[in-house]
Amino acid sequence: MIAKTPQAPYYAVIFSTLRTDIDKGYLEAAERMEELAKQQKGYLGIESVRNELGITVSYWDSLEAILKWKNNVEHTAVRGQGRAVWYKKYQLRICKVERDYGFEKEE
Repeated sequence: MIAKTPQAPYYAVIFSTLRTDIDKGYLEAAERMEELAKQQKGYLGIESVRNELGITVSYWDSLEAILKWKNNVEHTAVRGQGRAVWYKKYQLRICKVERDYGFEKEE
């Protein structure tokens, strides 16, 4: 699903991952983090694909909202588990969206 974001500017956090072979609790944790993120002030939406290369893009209204999400206690614990168990490597990028546009075919 493509997130419905407000008019730019806003912020995107791009989280790219390479997984280990260990699935122990990963899907449940990923779903919980998505639900928890939706409850955070400043959250705007999320888009995610999880295959060999996982990419999750979350959208936020400010850098302060992103920092609060980073420091959320439950998110911090799951991040630690990700480093210890689920991820071989990850890269996080924070970007300011200056402009966006799209297309949707009418059915």
